[in-house]
Amino acid sequence: MIGAVAVAAALFAARYNGYFKPGSVANQPADAQTQTSFDDIPFFDAVLGTGRQDVVDPNKTWAVTTVEITFRLILAVLLSAALAFRPKRSIRLFQRNLYVSQTQILLAAVAAALMMIVGDNAARAFAIFAAVSLVRFRTNIRDPKEVTVLLICLALGLASGVGRWDLAVVLCVFSLILLWILEYNEPAQAFRSMELTVRTRNIDSTQDLLREILKKYDLEAEVRSLDPPEKEGAIGSIQYYLNLRLDITTDLVSDSLLAADADNVEGVEWRRTKNLTNVYQ
Repeated sequence: MIGAVAVAAALFAARYNGYFKPGSVANQPADAQTQTSFDDIPFFDAVLGTGRQDVVDPNKTWAVTTVEITFRLILAVLLSAALAFRPKRSIRLFQRNLYVSQTQILLAAVAAALMMIVGDNAARAFAIFAAVSLVRFRTNIRDPKEVTVLLICLALGLASGVGRWDLAVVLCVFSLILLWILEYNEPAQAFRSMELTVRTRNIDSTQDLLREILKKYDLEAEVRSLDPPEKEGAIGSIQYYLNLRLDITTDLVSDSLLAADADNVEGVEWRRTKNLTNVYQ
């Protein structure tokens, strides 16, 4: 992935080389030459460096160069952190993976640093690609959405590294709004595939009550097996396959069943099925 950053830097440099050189206004529209912007202010022009590839400029002092590098790295870290630690509806047992969030932030910082290292030098970009291609990543991210957030953080780092802070901020805000819309009703839509086994003395009574409870919580379920007791007073079992939403816990269903049929129910057991529809965070 880091090698792809280096290649992207080379392509970016080849595409925009000559368009954002310091002091060049020949390539700008006539009306843009008369507008006032941050580029008209020497300090902001030196520190922000909007659209420029090469941070290390011999005409800049070491202090200005250090501030510019620090600003771009901090911008990449702050914007990626806003995405990595975005507010989400709290669901017990399904909390955010801290290591994935840390990886997203570090990737943005690395991407920004590589863009500053590459600058306008395409040969340097491919040399970095050859070096980092020796590294193999085996990160297992079970939530596909977090992989996309990882790519967005990569884009934030790229934009921050080339001084496009305006693009980075807009992309971050847009992504936060989009993720909030997508995740707003996620707990009620995502589910876990579970197997519920109930040991009871009265199969018919327990099954009727269990169906009412499942209907009450709007849970989709089907009977997998019925094992009636061999004689009166013995214990039989009922096994259900159901999709349990993330906003409903196994404790809630178990307590409801035990309270409704305490005289017959002897035990409740939950097992997660090995199914691709299982939801992990």
